[in-house]
Amino acid sequence: MAEYAWPAEQLVAAARRGDVDSLTALVSGAHPNVQRFARSLCATPEDAQDAAQEALIILYRKVGTLRASGALASWMFRIVRNECLRRARTIGRDTAPLRDEARPSAEEEALQRLEAGRVAAAIAALPADQRQVLIMRDVQGLSGRMVADALGIGTAAMKSRLHRARAAVRSSLADVDGVRAGGGR
Repeated sequence: MAEYAWPAEQLVAAARRGDVDSLTALVSGAHPNVQRFARSLCATPEDAQDAAQEALIILYRKVGTLRASGALASWMFRIVRNECLRRARTIGRDTAPLRDEARPSAEEEALQRLEAGRVAAAIAALPADQRQVLIMRDVQGLSGRMVADALGIGTAAMKSRLHRARAAVRSSLADVDGVRAGGGR
């Protein structure tokens, strides 16, 4: 997976002050990260493109409201997540009949939602330090060094937390599958 660095804090600060060239460079520099995150969250590639575009428009219009230059990544991820959720809520209301053949069946959609819910519950049950590392590394796609630096810990500690978090999620999901296979409790 290609890793893209977020624009430097100096560039964000200059864009916040209204420097047009910095703002243009900021939007261009944030685009690969925003696009990657949208692809991981949205239901369709079209929704991902639209959500990423909307997030970049919001960045362009409202970068001056960003309180801290270092908060750009989390701010953009929240915007993309909210846009993907908004699109997911409206998909059932305005889906054209022509798209029905490309959509999964109702049963498949229900199973996908169940699976996503199980994974989310397993992640939510993690201790905060493990959950934070797992989300930054596996969901946001940040490099190990970036995660370690952001959390103020060493790379070895970050790897250890990530390993424990992945093992706990895997175990949690396997326990549920084992209960289902064994006939329940």
